[in-house]
Amino acid sequence: MRMKLLGSSALVALSLITLGFVGCGGDSDGAAPPTPPPAARAYQVARGFVRDPEGRAVVLRGVNLANAHKHAPYFGPHTEADFARISQEFGMNSIRLLVEWAAVEPQRGKFDGAYLDALAERVTWAKRAGLLVIVDMHQDIYGEGFDGNGAPRWTCDKARYDAFVPAKSWFFSYLDPNVIACFDGLWTSPELQDSYAEAVAAVARRVRDDEVVIGYDVMNEPFWGSQPTVTFEPSVLGPFYARVMDRVRKDSPSAIAFLEPAATRNLGLATQFERMPVEQAVYAPHAYDTTAEQGKGFSAAAKSAYLSRIAKYKVEADEFGTPLWIGEYGGTSGSTGIIEYLDAAYEGAGMAGAGSMLWSYDFDGGYGLVNADRTDKPAILDVVVRPVPRRVAGDAVDYAFDSKTRVFTTSFAPVASITAPTELVAPARVYPSGFDVDCGDCAFERDGDVVRVTRVPAAPRVTVKLTPR
Repeated sequence: MRMKLLGSSALVALSLITLGFVGCGGDSDGAAPPTPPPAARAYQVARGFVRDPEGRAVVLRGVNLANAHKHAPYFGPHTEADFARISQEFGMNSIRLLVEWAAVEPQRGKFDGAYLDALAERVTWAKRAGLLVIVDMHQDIYGEGFDGNGAPRWTCDKARYDAFVPAKSWFFSYLDPNVIACFDGLWTSPELQDSYAEAVAAVARRVRDDEVVIGYDVMNEPFWGSQPTVTFEPSVLGPFYARVMDRVRKDSPSAIAFLEPAATRNLGLATQFERMPVEQAVYAPHAYDTTAEQGKGFSAAAKSAYLSRIAKYKVEADEFGTPLWIGEYGGTSGSTGIIEYLDAAYEGAGMAGAGSMLWSYDFDGGYGLVNADRTDKPAILDVVVRPVPRRVAGDAVDYAFDSKTRVFTTSFAPVASITAPTELVAPARVYPSGFDVDCGDCAFERDGDVVRVTRVPAAPRVTVKLTPR
């Protein structure tokens, strides 16, 4: 959701205010075709990972695409070649594809068929590139009536938009009473929540024939409005997630729910979820370092706390019995310590065996992976493009990369019943002169940047190591 940087005083004040809330084509009519049966061999959640149809653990490593989707015309300048680059050059296997409610349903009950067709075209690009897709129903500051993104204007009273006064720090705009009122309207209105669910279902119907769309991030960084923060997640957000996914699964029965904690988790407050409110769910928090977000850079001293934060996410995911997927991480390319920051994000995800999605694949001088003139940011790409175990025939996966030696290791507990090979991706950018594979008494095949481990030794845990030549 990155837009601008916050000052330290803003974060402290917002945290205090947060605690204060504790006590308080053409248009389509959206008619649904017959519900399809569940896919016989679909992606699913099992034993702490998203699993492919062969049962392999899938590490969802990729990018957010894109900040440019937030406002009309709701797509950026990306072409099919840009999608292909994500997999072929960056070695990634997935994207978090931003979708705005305002784009889907600009008028109540009228879904924009032309927009949905264009969205489906981009899903086809992803499929051709070998990318999995998680649809992200994005919002910042409720919606377009507050110069944010997400909800269409018709969802709240125009008088609220007219009375809104933007804050100097964008995140403080959440605390405007008019923004709070509109969120309260959503959280207390079954009819409005049904409208939201129908909009997500309209997306699901349009793309359900593409098996690469494996799930839905139901809402980006949900804000609590005036709801008590200690009860918001279990009493309000959880039932909302269940309502939306129940509707989506009428059209896409195998859709996985990627569920974020409330935005209070981004401020360091503990999640109040005791379990995920939906079956077949993935825990999907974001991992931004607060100091770096203030524009003060990332220091060696900050690394330990940052890694500890991701480790806590992993503990929470394990308690929920779900996979961990970091839906956003990243920073501005010119900030102090950005390389160390992104390196730490990879390290934390690897220790947790988690998927992670960089914010973002845009063309700009800030968070964007590529410059506005489409020239590369070599230093950023050098730390973002890393090997990854994309599909693993086992459990308890972890992975690590030494940026100095360029040695990559991944280990896992093999599962004999999974007969498909473990697949690792070692991008040529990391190993321009090639690499050697060491996995003990194993058998493997090489196909360009891809290593397929076809047989592993009879051991409780297997380690595969890649070293540069």
